[in-house]
Amino acid sequence: MPLNEYTGTLGLNRAAHLLRRATFGPTKEQIETFASLTPQQAITQLFNQPLPDPILSVDPDTNQEWAVSGVTDSNKMDEEYQEYFKRWFIGQMLSAGVPDAQSLAYAAREKLVMFLHTHFTAIQEKINSSRALYFQNQLFRIFALDRTAPAEFNFRELTKKVSVDNAMLRLLDGNQNVKGSPNENYARELFELFSIGRGLEGSLPPTPAPGDYILFKEQDVQAAARVLSGFDFDNNFNTLDPDTNLPRGKVRGSDNFASGHDNGIKEFSTSFINPLTGQPYVIQPNPLLTNGSNATLASVLGEISQLIDMIYEQEETARHICRKVYRYYVYHEVTESLHNTIIAEMANTFRANGFKLQPVIENLLRSQHFYEAAAGYDDDQFGGIIKSPLDLIIGTLRFFNYRVPDMVTNASSFYEITGEIISLADHQGMSYYQPFDVAGYDAYHQFPVYHRSWITVNYLTRRYEFIRKLVNSMEDSMLKVDVVSFVRDTFSTAVTSNARTLIVELARLLLPVSNNLTFDTNADDTATITAERMNYFLIAFLENPKIDADPEGAWTIRWTNGFDPETVRRQLENLFNAMLQSPEYQLH
Repeated sequence: MPLNEYTGTLGLNRAAHLLRRATFGPTKEQIETFASLTPQQAITQLFNQPLPDPILSVDPDTNQEWAVSGVTDSNKMDEEYQEYFKRWFIGQMLSAGVPDAQSLAYAAREKLVMFLHTHFTAIQEKINSSRALYFQNQLFRIFALDRTAPAEFNFRELTKKVSVDNAMLRLLDGNQNVKGSPNENYARELFELFSIGRGLEGSLPPTPAPGDYILFKEQDVQAAARVLSGFDFDNNFNTLDPDTNLPRGKVRGSDNFASGHDNGIKEFSTSFINPLTGQPYVIQPNPLLTNGSNATLASVLGEISQLIDMIYEQEETARHICRKVYRYYVYHEVTESLHNTIIAEMANTFRANGFKLQPVIENLLRSQHFYEAAAGYDDDQFGGIIKSPLDLIIGTLRFFNYRVPDMVTNASSFYEITGEIISLADHQGMSYYQPFDVAGYDAYHQFPVYHRSWITVNYLTRRYEFIRKLVNSMEDSMLKVDVVSFVRDTFSTAVTSNARTLIVELARLLLPVSNNLTFDTNADDTATITAERMNYFLIAFLENPKIDADPEGAWTIRWTNGFDPETVRRQLENLFNAMLQSPEYQLH
């Protein structure tokens, strides 16, 4: 049965929690709007409204799209177009050019697209094709919101599509996997990373024997490699998938004679028992699809479909995928108890909905567990995830309602800004589209460190440097926000004229836990941020109290009367520096 759902009104804290996790970050107005909704209403707004397709990436020198048409500047290397694609995807995370009413829902979809990218890995240097990267990204987008899509659009079917996707064929050498000379790289990662996994991390028994990976065996990898044989990278991107209308890999030989495919019988281990026969699965070509004794495109795709269906019949496949969803949206630690309750129920929802991912995520984001609203909850999910560099950078820009230049009318400036975001993320430890290995970015898979890998002394320093340069008018930086204008345009005078009230309001919007805030050290027992921390923000804001006999009164006079604007600017910059460089702000 689905997870128990929270039915009350969200309120400010829960609304902010939802929007930070489900999107790339909200504005004050968006948090306050969602605060009046129930989780059901909020999820409907985030995941169940019509959304525009992304505007195609354009070449800034010609202002023409290149990904679909393949028409590129003959004087440019493909590496330039690969960078255009990556910067274009950053623009989607920012909801660039999307109407405000659709901005959050658009970002929620892109957060799901990013999840699929973290699951089905891509490494730019190995794939080395801008169009392959683009079409894979678009494949993820088609499958991201699958709840109301036709039945064939689900995570199991996406796994089939990915298995013959051009980018994946090149990444894991599927294009080198041919009859008589099998390449097992993709088959191995299909089992270990993309589907059944190797069990709950931290609770695995010792490996029973060489070639036995507990949930699958070396025999299964070898058999699967033979099933997957016979595809090649399509440099022309002319081979279209009939369901998605997107390019995929091409079969070696021809559609009527797939000459590179191993057309023999593939026998699997006792890890995969066919419930109809009680014996290990056997996959072989369907004689109704072959051309005599020769494999065809249809028969090869049929074998791949059998393989993926076999893997998805296993309970652990659903649990492995649901663990990754849980870690992406909730928390990294999955205990055996949680695995046998929350994860098990997520897996049940996954299977009951025909392996559609959206119902699982929607139920999770409506659940009491996600909001800690059930009696007896004593763990702390709020602020439990260290923000990725992209979540930090893009979330901060979205909070300040930062607008990137229009890609259609000012493509060069658009790519310059989004390229700067990628550079900042790289300096903070996220090599965007260049993870170190085929398992992807460490934060999403590496037991037991997970998201803590985002924080080192150097990376934390660079996070703080990003904030300082963003909000400080005297610092040289491509990305800038005017904090004075932001405060004036965002908050009422009743809030902005009182230093303590302004700090409390900012804390409630920016920091993951902000209940019962006070500046009184004798009254902060129930506060989620200590009075000591609140006073630190106050001192940073008003500078050294000795400058003014009454620092708080002086702030009120300066702000209300427009007096001494340079001091006002410096004080606000100091405040935002202190709050956005705090350890609490690194969490969501």
